[in-house]
Amino acid sequence: MNTPSIAEMERAVGRRDASYDGIFLVAVKTTGIFCRPSCPSRPARPENRRYFPSARAAQAAGFRPCKRCHPLDDWQHPAWVSNLLDTVASSPQKRLPDGGMRRLGIDPVRARRYFLKHYGMSFQTYCRRQKMGEALSDIRRGSDISNVVFEHGYQSDSGFREAFRKTFGTPPGKSRQSNCIIVDWVSSPLGPLVIAACETGVCLLEFARGRGMGSDLAPVAYELSATVVPGRHRYLDQLKTELREYFTREREKFEVPLVYPGTPFQQAAWNQLLRIPYGATISYAEEARRMGMPLAQRAVGRANGQNRIAILIPCHRVVNKSGRLGGYGGGLWRKQFLLDLEQGTGLYPLANGNGQSN
Repeated sequence: MNTPSIAEMERAVGRRDASYDGIFLVAVKTTGIFCRPSCPSRPARPENRRYFPSARAAQAAGFRPCKRCHPLDDWQHPAWVSNLLDTVASSPQKRLPDGGMRRLGIDPVRARRYFLKHYGMSFQTYCRRQKMGEALSDIRRGSDISNVVFEHGYQSDSGFREAFRKTFGTPPGKSRQSNCIIVDWVSSPLGPLVIAACETGVCLLEFARGRGMGSDLAPVAYELSATVVPGRHRYLDQLKTELREYFTREREKFEVPLVYPGTPFQQAAWNQLLRIPYGATISYAEEARRMGMPLAQRAVGRANGQNRIAILIPCHRVVNKSGRLGGYGGGLWRKQFLLDLEQGTGLYPLANGNGQSN
């Protein structure tokens, strides 16, 4: 992971610089805690610090999240990123060159690093793809291509057509053959979630892993023959509302449509997961039996692990035959959190990567 230099990270921690939140995390060897750079706690001595690109990496090294700065939840862009995105949104050109960023007091190198980490693409590529996604939606709604060219800040029809072809692989006139996956982030009590939707429904919900969005979406994009672009989508707006209700225990059943391509066996396993009631659990052996394949419980476990729509397709509701938690891609502590939430037990405390409560 491309993180700032040690010297730069130490300066950021010394200043409690919130502009570095989302870029890296700092852990304290003497306490076993990891924090945001802006944590209000007194910074540890430099020789007692370790730096990590993601919460997942910090937890894998045995550190647990700070109870003051809560590095796992309520993720949001630093103020300078929000300012950058607002400036681009209000620009007729829907872009901002390096000189414009510097006039805003934003280092283009930092912006590139941030967007590569969180979106798997540079800031300029982010702007270009977002603009192309909006253009595709306008064309599909019936807008004249010449109007779309002007509205999205292109100086020439040929320039727009070339940019469209580079993004989607087809010219604007064949836009109905172009598939698009819209991707975004949403905060949760379990840390930031990567969410994505296509024209027919939500196709991804994963716990953010600090590797950029592209790594999670690549298999889905391949199976749907789609191009990934950042932006907003009606199904993502619906999902955000339903997730908020779920985490406050106001919702037990999700209604947003889902799209989950896979092999016939994978889809059979995922469909079975959707039949497990809220608050209930079954074993891998029971899931296999319900699928009519009682000897396939190992294969069922693998299929569950390949589920790309966490929480909504509730693989967290499958446990070992003994009742102990089985594997979970988001970490056993997240699985326990979700089960406690649905079963109404405890106060749903955040926990460390080993599944133990703080």
